[in-house]
Amino acid sequence: MGRLGVDLYPLSAGVPLDRVETFGRFLGGSAANVAVAAARLGPRTALVSRTGADPFGAYLRRELAAFGVDARWVTEVAAYPTPVTFCEVFPPDDFPLYFYRRPRAPDLEIRPGESDLDAVRAARLFWATGTGLCAQPSRDATLEALAARSRAPHTVFDLDWRPVFWTGQDPRPYYREALRHATVAVGNLQECEIATGARTPAEAAAELLAAGVELAVVKQGPEGVLAAHRDGTRVRVPPLEVTVLNGLGAGDAFGGALCEGLLAGRPLEETVRRANAAGALVATRLECSSAMPYAHEIDALLATGGTGHG
Repeated sequence: MGRLGVDLYPLSAGVPLDRVETFGRFLGGSAANVAVAAARLGPRTALVSRTGADPFGAYLRRELAAFGVDARWVTEVAAYPTPVTFCEVFPPDDFPLYFYRRPRAPDLEIRPGESDLDAVRAARLFWATGTGLCAQPSRDATLEALAARSRAPHTVFDLDWRPVFWTGQDPRPYYREALRHATVAVGNLQECEIATGARTPAEAAAELLAAGVELAVVKQGPEGVLAAHRDGTRVRVPPLEVTVLNGLGAGDAFGGALCEGLLAGRPLEETVRRANAAGALVATRLECSSAMPYAHEIDALLATGGTGHG
């Protein structure tokens, strides 16, 4: 449940946006990308979101269907255009994003009382994001859906911190409320600090567990991943060496593989290793949604221990 839009990526790396002449058009948005990533690995997935009543909205619903994501709960909002996001690509670690979500993004128009809460409750895994909390009515609708789960496994809250969406607001009260309903929390170090105030991976994991979740997953970029379970299990997974082309979408690939591992009942270490490898693979590729890896690609990268080049 969450953000959906069109990503426009330059077809060559290292070119400033004001000089780019050709772009590729892709399905984008964190929640949508996670749904695609999970679908690539086998689970049946669906997305709850909104688009504008425009050609870009039609494109996104068509792409979701092509990726195997059920789009029945992706509806139109006539008042607002489908969002577009541009990026610049400066490997290995500079990927500026420019969000065009004015005057308002349709995915923030998900309203409480409109969601199919029976479907939310029936799902074996439900994924909600921090962006969904940044404005009303989406905030109340997201919290309503999380609460409807009654902490059923697996209820995942992706911290998904985008400061540009939170101008003048303190997100922590809303993050605390979401964490109270979740069984799994996942985020990078910056997102964990926003949610908990903790500055180290171990402290962040401890604070997320204290907030109520059963499993805390702290992504550390080039330092790998820490996963901590309430039962005392701690897993540290080192990074995989790859040649980075575009780091955008790596976290969403991680999320999709995390979903698959949780649903399959894989051991925690195996789940996190596979999620880490999925993220590494997408970082070697230009696009996001269409670059989400298949299981055999994850297997191959793990077999070699890294050095993947897309």
